[in-house]
Amino acid sequence: MDIHLLKVFYTTAQEGSISRAAHKLTFAQSNVTNKIQQLEADLQTTLFYRHNRGITLTPSGQILLDYAEKILHIVQEARLAVGDSAIPTGPLLIGAVETTAAIRLPKLLTKYHTDYPSVDFSLVTGYSETNIHSVLHYELNGAFVVGPVEHPDLVQEHVIDEEMVIVTPVSHPPIHSLHDLQMHTLLVFQSGCSFRAKLNQLLQEEGILPVKLMEFGSIETIIACVGAGLGISLLPHSIVVEQEQQGRIRCHKIPNQNGIIKTVFVRRKDALLTPALSVFLSEMRSYFSEDEF
Repeated sequence: MDIHLLKVFYTTAQEGSISRAAHKLTFAQSNVTNKIQQLEADLQTTLFYRHNRGITLTPSGQILLDYAEKILHIVQEARLAVGDSAIPTGPLLIGAVETTAAIRLPKLLTKYHTDYPSVDFSLVTGYSETNIHSVLHYELNGAFVVGPVEHPDLVQEHVIDEEMVIVTPVSHPPIHSLHDLQMHTLLVFQSGCSFRAKLNQLLQEEGILPVKLMEFGSIETIIACVGAGLGISLLPHSIVVEQEQQGRIRCHKIPNQNGIIKTVFVRRKDALLTPALSVFLSEMRSYFSEDEF
């Protein structure tokens, strides 16, 4: 099986369009079409349905797509493995939830960049579910996500525990029960956020239905709106401790509940442990084992 043909097939499947694949590969559309036809002839099967709206993978194409992703990743790993493996260099893509990236990682990343300037480091922020998906599909070398994560293809390492607190305006009285939240507007992140899922879990366990939910896209906006009296929220204490000390908001422990969320680092079991990733893991373990906070 020709690796070059496999790459054209994989790109076309990912783009969902021959024209977009041609643009990404800087090929003529006819060239992409010819290469897919060559691969179909080699495998003696049809990989795409052609229709007026474009193309769709056939069952055979769906099966090949999974193999193509793994094969192309292995080829890339082979190129890295035969290089100068003693020196951390090349790309390293790490994912993280926004709060971890903002509060827990700046010192670690600064030290890593200083110690290993030849590594082309990139940090991608997003929800845990999105980051896990990217790790599974070889798009990230690893990610800091909310755990625990149970998946047969992933390795996870415990990083740190985050204490979740109820955040209210300064004038709010002490919260003695989660039922005190029932009449408030709850300020939350969009669906997919682990903090929102934790809040939903706590409320459901108590049989509480919030009066209203308002979605926001950033931590800063939620904190500012809580301080202004728009509503209340559930956030990691580490992200709001400064605003609490400044007297802008008030934090309350979760009554009679375990308010701890675990942060773990996940990576694929079968992925090559490159020098860049290996030293990052060592730096990460050392950093989080010390009393940095």
